[in-house]
Amino acid sequence: MNDEQVIADQHERWVFGWDRREGDEPFDFRRIFGGLYDFSGPVRLYDDFDPEQRVATTAAEYGAIWEPAFRDMVSAHHAVDDGPHLLAGGDLAASTLRFVARIVTADAVTDIRTTSSLVWRRTAGGWRIVREHNSTKVLPAGELDGRF
Repeated sequence: MNDEQVIADQHERWVFGWDRREGDEPFDFRRIFGGLYDFSGPVRLYDDFDPEQRVATTAAEYGAIWEPAFRDMVSAHHAVDDGPHLLAGGDLAASTLRFVARIVTADAVTDIRTTSSLVWRRTAGGWRIVREHNSTKVLPAGELDGRF
């Protein structure tokens, strides 16, 4: 498998790593994403769906942003609807894809569409995420009915 296919597969694996089903074990960012993020070096990770719009500079810090919300979710279902699109060369690569998701909490159902851009660095352990930028649009209620 060439680098572009490996990274494309990993970006899709990243999307579905955020899936949650009722009865899943507690969300553990490092357990789920330890093979995708660079936990050993500096990173810049951002997602505008974070109400505080924080920029994490370590993978552990990024996990700490998302673990409470994902532990409290009833479910989260994702589907890729465009991409991934890749550029790879040397020890750096970039991938972009768009996904939709339905997030269910005890209080609400939220449908979203997100464009995800990741920068990957080749390490001794494989390709790892070192930059992340996600831009999310909340969709009208029910827009994804029947999608999942």
